[in-house]
Amino acid sequence: MTRRDSSGLEPPRAEWLAQVSEEIIEPELPIIDPHHHLWDRAGGYLMPELAADIGSGHNITATVFIQCRYGHLADGPEVLRPVNETRLVMDVVREAKAQGIGTDVCAGIVGFADLSLAGAVEEALEAHKLAADGRFRGIRHITAHETSFDSFLVPVAPDLMQSTGFRDGFARLAPAGLSFDGWLYHPQIPQFTDLARTFPETVMVLDHIGGPLGIGAYRGRRDEVFAAWKAALQDLAQCPNVNVKLGGIGMDITGCTWSAQPLPPTSQALADDFRPWIETVIELFGSERCMFESNFPVDKMAYSYPVLWNAFKRLTAGASAEEKRWLFHDTAQRVYRL
Repeated sequence: MTRRDSSGLEPPRAEWLAQVSEEIIEPELPIIDPHHHLWDRAGGYLMPELAADIGSGHNITATVFIQCRYGHLADGPEVLRPVNETRLVMDVVREAKAQGIGTDVCAGIVGFADLSLAGAVEEALEAHKLAADGRFRGIRHITAHETSFDSFLVPVAPDLMQSTGFRDGFARLAPAGLSFDGWLYHPQIPQFTDLARTFPETVMVLDHIGGPLGIGAYRGRRDEVFAAWKAALQDLAQCPNVNVKLGGIGMDITGCTWSAQPLPPTSQALADDFRPWIETVIELFGSERCMFESNFPVDKMAYSYPVLWNAFKRLTAGASAEEKRWLFHDTAQRVYRL
């Protein structure tokens, strides 16, 4: 394993990733990458690194930036400190335009606002919109909680999604024209489902197929985890306002060990490993409510950008052209109003 930096994240290893190079499958297929980050930690992932990945062969027409606490201010009004992340993302947008990059980089921006601040969060929502020049699309407030392993995520209460303050803040999203991205672990999916039923008018996105765990108390319990995860998703799928991102499976919290191997995985190896999880989600939610995501640079510790999208294309080899349009492009376009 590579050494983690002070943020708890592993920087990508370019030389290790370069050991596997593949011809791009269906290079003309339009793709919106609806989930990537930007930051100056863990080796850095800003315009040069993002441009190299989205320019590595697949037809990435647009991307969506998802909050990662990049550049939050350390002082000033607490509710407004996260807005600086949106300002920094807009600097990258302007840089991409100045460089003539064909991809609409950060066409949508999903930022952070502390929903537990209840009605006070409205000030942050408006400030994000003002800073984003028409690109602001939603809020992600990470609610992932598990005590059986250490995490670099900010600690949260186990019942945050059920708290009065959080729900008061959450209620402000739909009237503001904003969606909600949820990052949580699979035992918390029922809480997310209850939230979706309580706020049916809010467009919601379950990130990283719902965070099935494979470490801590869940290590070595893959079949049991899969059964519990699937049962929770079957219930969640009854909420028409919920969409699911297909990705994030390379994170170590899933039990993934690709980054510890001598060679990075091929797209066929990834497709074989991902198949039961991704096919289950698509069967439950339909292609119109699912979207493939890169989750880069977090997943970059396990595989390269072109290999990942090749894996997704292998998984959909038997899908119709319409299904592929939804999974690779149209669901993200609809959800984030691009």
